[in-house]
Amino acid sequence: MIHWQLAQVMRFIRNMLPVFVILLSNLYMIFGAGLDTITVSQLMSDPETVTSNDGAFKLGFFSPANTTNRYVGVWYLTESNVIWVANRDRPLEDSSGVVTISNDRNLVVLNGKKQVVWSSNVSNIESNSTVQLQNTGNLVLLDSLTGKTIWESFKEPSDTFLPNMIISSNQVTRKKDRVTSWKNPSDPAVGIFSTSLDRLNVPEVFVWNQTQPYWRSGPWNGQVFIGLPRMYTSAYLNGFSVAREDDGTVSIAYSLPNHSFFGTIALSSEGRLVYSSWMNRRQVGKRVIYYSNCDIYGFCGAYGSCDPDKVPICRCLRGFEPKNREEWDKQNWTSGCVRKETLRCERSEASTGDGFEKLQMSKVPDFALQSSVSVDTCRTECLNKCSCTAYAYDAGIGCMSWRGELIDIVRFSSGGLDLYIRQAPSEFKGGRNMTSIIVVTVIVGAFLFATCAYFLWRWTSKRSARTERSPSLVLSIRETHPENRIAGLSGELEQVKIQDVPVFNFENIATSTNHFNLANKLGEGGFGSVYEGELKNGQKVAVKRLSRASRQGTEEFINEVTVISKLQHRNLVRLLGCCIEGGERMLIFEYMPNKSLDFYLFDPAKKSVLDWQKRFNIIEGVSRGLLYLHRDSRLRIIHRDLKPSNILLDAALNPKISDFGMAKIFGGSEDEANTRRVVGTYGYMSPEYAMQGLFSEKSDVFSYGVFLLEIVSGRKNSSFGNQEESLSLLGYAWKLWNEGEIESLIDPEIFNQENVEQILRCIHIGLLCVQELAKERPTMATVLSMLNSEIVNFPPPRQPAFIQRHTELQGESSHRSHESNSINSVTVTNVDGR
Repeated sequence: MIHWQLAQVMRFIRNMLPVFVILLSNLYMIFGAGLDTITVSQLMSDPETVTSNDGAFKLGFFSPANTTNRYVGVWYLTESNVIWVANRDRPLEDSSGVVTISNDRNLVVLNGKKQVVWSSNVSNIESNSTVQLQNTGNLVLLDSLTGKTIWESFKEPSDTFLPNMIISSNQVTRKKDRVTSWKNPSDPAVGIFSTSLDRLNVPEVFVWNQTQPYWRSGPWNGQVFIGLPRMYTSAYLNGFSVAREDDGTVSIAYSLPNHSFFGTIALSSEGRLVYSSWMNRRQVGKRVIYYSNCDIYGFCGAYGSCDPDKVPICRCLRGFEPKNREEWDKQNWTSGCVRKETLRCERSEASTGDGFEKLQMSKVPDFALQSSVSVDTCRTECLNKCSCTAYAYDAGIGCMSWRGELIDIVRFSSGGLDLYIRQAPSEFKGGRNMTSIIVVTVIVGAFLFATCAYFLWRWTSKRSARTERSPSLVLSIRETHPENRIAGLSGELEQVKIQDVPVFNFENIATSTNHFNLANKLGEGGFGSVYEGELKNGQKVAVKRLSRASRQGTEEFINEVTVISKLQHRNLVRLLGCCIEGGERMLIFEYMPNKSLDFYLFDPAKKSVLDWQKRFNIIEGVSRGLLYLHRDSRLRIIHRDLKPSNILLDAALNPKISDFGMAKIFGGSEDEANTRRVVGTYGYMSPEYAMQGLFSEKSDVFSYGVFLLEIVSGRKNSSFGNQEESLSLLGYAWKLWNEGEIESLIDPEIFNQENVEQILRCIHIGLLCVQELAKERPTMATVLSMLNSEIVNFPPPRQPAFIQRHTELQGESSHRSHESNSINSVTVTNVDGR
């Protein structure tokens, strides 16, 4: 009986199998659009969608804002993030459209009348094809038998550049891929702006306004586009690569650090490149990559230089004057500039009469010619060719030179290259005289120099002998008007006695630095330069030499000697001695082979050296150093200029706080002091200090909080522009904190699930340290306990300072700081306390 029933069941299944097959086929036809493929036997009708396997991308019908027209496109997560559009120039007027594979095996979009409004338009497709929406957002037409790609949307991009998409240009065929803007936010039709890879001998990204250049990135040097300084400091611009193939094809692509991140670069209908980023499929930012008038191609015309931080922003290069003075005065600068005096080689005279002026931190001009010669040969070749108007050198590119007009030069506050502009002899101090005059001058000068050197040697020897016999060093400084810095060592004298500080002989220090040779120069700060030296006993030292030309620094010099000579801690830089002879004032420090923290932290090519454990070690070391200054040393000291460039790294990347020129010593009962002379670096100053001149331990805590957020994010507090909807790193961090997206702040170089908890703890501490009110900030003792998990329950942070006032403070600055990656980068700004 059981066998008979089983036989009946099997017979029923065999009879019903065709019905099941037909039913499943129909269900696939109905619901198949929810999968990642379309086959010849199905179509996708409005409003159905096809979804990528990972669910991130969708192919479907959409209507832009302010219109009922229907388009077929691919978007990321939501229809507000459309990355590709099929029927850009032929919209559907109703919801009767379908997407299917046509009889000629192309992917097509049909309107309600079954007319083709868009096609992949590939000829001679030999076998059946299928369409797949891949996890990269690429829509591909595949050969059903071989799986070979017949057509792909990545090769016909709309307005968006995606990770793993390749944009190519060919030097031989002149064929190039272009990303094209929408006509306007409501119309995806091809607009007037496009972007492509051009100048293929030294590749650059260009944005074109129809056929005219609108913006360019500057040349690619193997790591960054040197005309885009934010690539040095912005993690979201990492991951780019440029490749060159044997057939003349040059291509650009970019990748993401891990699957948690996603980013797109879209060309807006206004001609701006906009970077949008997501983390764990939640949007964390939208940033305009360029935004000032200086970014507009040739805004200041030929031989004009554009500086967004100057007023007016356009100036003629040295040796040039406006071509049309009337238009220039009206701030219509496109007419550019002309040379005041013809070059010597243009007058058929010896070309060696011309020279070069160095323009630092510049976006080099367009139309560079490249050659693989040394920097010295680069200069010589340019000088020997009358048509050469400028040259620049980059280790990743080689020698770049320019012929004819120089256009689209921009000055940066950081990054860029040194550009050498050819100048007529008259533009240099003293000009060029006749050979006979030069010879006489050299002979007389040599005689006078030798005479002076002899007497100076005799005087120095006697003075050194007296100095070395002295048990202490007595410095004399002149007291001036309280609003000014001390400018000399004569006049009314106040003696400052510094004990227990070894005094070095000037001649020995000069010898140790190879007479302050440029090859020994480590960096340059606000009061002078720092040189690497080696004493007679083989010990390496760093020599901080106060500039004789500086009207600043004497007070800071004395202050630094006074303060640091009394401090001993493993996380503070050690002062070995000083030197004062004649007009020379120098400090001799222990040598730090790994320079300063900012040398690594803000350089995309170097920041990988600092993994999370190294960064946390630096955070903890700086914390202990500050705690020692505030509580554990025999003096209570407020540093007042804590920032990454003042954190030096030894051979093992251990941190040492440096530069105590701004430091203040507190008495035993003092907790707060007031000054009319506010010094330090904007972006790191606490609000009560910057606005009222009040400083305390909590002033350093605020600076430490900024430093902490910078080391976690890998971004400078000052690296944000108004286009990023945050005036500073503090504002950006606060925005992410409130939106529950604080993980997006983490530098991708250190993002790891194993470290996230500790990193988030540091971010929380950083936000507590930068709160508006000093009394709400923790002490350094509390910070250390938090870092070491001795305190578990943290209070919620309040809104940081300067979210609204950051721009105002920068506007009050008496001068702009230019920080360098050096052993003693110093930035001093004077503000009257209010």
